Amino acid sequence: MDFELSEDQRAFADTARQFAQAELAPHAARWDAEGIFPVEAIAKAGELGFCGLYAPESVGGLQLPRLDATLVFEELAAVDPSTTAFITIHNMATWMLGTWAQDAVRAEWGEALTSGRKLASYCLTEPGSGSDAASIKTRAELVGGEYVINGGKAFISGAGSTHVLVLMARTGDAQSGAAGISAFAVPADLPGIHYGKKEEKMGWNSQPTRQISFDNVRIPAQNLLGREGEGFKIAMKGLDGGRINIATCSVGAAQGALAHAQRYMQERKQFGKPIASFQALQFKLADMATELIAARQMVRLAASKLDAGARDASTYCAMAKRFATDAGFNVVNEALQLHGGYGYIREYPLERLLRDARVHQILEGTNEIMRVIIGRRMLDGDAPDAVR
Repeated sequence: MDFELSEDQRAFADTARQFAQAELAPHAARWDAEGIFPVEAIAKAGELGFCGLYAPESVGGLQLPRLDATLVFEELAAVDPSTTAFITIHNMATWMLGTWAQDAVRAEWGEALTSGRKLASYCLTEPGSGSDAASIKTRAELVGGEYVINGGKAFISGAGSTHVLVLMARTGDAQSGAAGISAFAVPADLPGIHYGKKEEKMGWNSQPTRQISFDNVRIPAQNLLGREGEGFKIAMKGLDGGRINIATCSVGAAQGALAHAQRYMQERKQFGKPIASFQALQFKLADMATELIAARQMVRLAASKLDAGARDASTYCAMAKRFATDAGFNVVNEALQLHGGYGYIREYPLERLLRDARVHQILEGTNEIMRVIIGRRMLDGDAPDAVR
């Protein structure tokens, strides 16, 4: 088993690190404080291929392995987890459209999305269906050559500021469950689409979050992704990668926080010497580094499983999401603690990293749901191969 990165992988990571320092670091605090959605910076990320990292080459994507994508996302998230998290969501929606859309829809949206000129939102969650995604009620009825969409979505990242919505809606009856869900590409400015107020959030302030309502919204039948009834399968495939992406954002936030803590411990003096000389704080730093490395390796293992199409890939993705988002938040929290009072004020980025990282334990399936997934797989006799 080779844990070393290839030259190409290191080059991707280096490019992402340089981009993050040049385009994100100088502005991240202002975007957070003023609630600015940095579309220009995201478009610049698109120029480097970061908006279509694993989208098919047929739509202008790089079609990289998920493992390679984590290297890019981690470097970006070390500086700005909020903006990076939106870029990961855009990547997921772009991959879905590029993989399952019909030719005309791919031609219309594919390269616009992979280049970052246009942006996508992913619409699964509803006001009454969060963890129970199979219970969504938004409906899409086929009428002639069009689907007519009615319903609502909640907690949609980028809503009101993006150009296309990758939407999950029910085409079967209420009793059909997951089998009655289909996926669609919906232009975001169609008549009948209404956006709610911009939510005021604890973190993730550089990306808008809104509810969306659909009132007799009409789209061509060709905007169906895949076939009718395949939407839930597409959504779950997306969520496996999405869980890796969000886990990676937590690893990145932890890496950024740890780097700040290391520098601060060398600079800050108490009782006449740097606080780095106190063994208790050295122990804390050692534990933070150990948890960070463990989280990173678990995420990369899950990504490798997904790339290989392993039977137990979904379980590993759930494990990585659960562990990395918990561990990542803990590392950021400890880094803030090491800064003392300074960690709590906005002169330092620790409080922003902490606020941004907290939601990672909730979205893409709460960490409690991750435990449900893992536990059921083990009790069903379908535990990961590594569990003996």
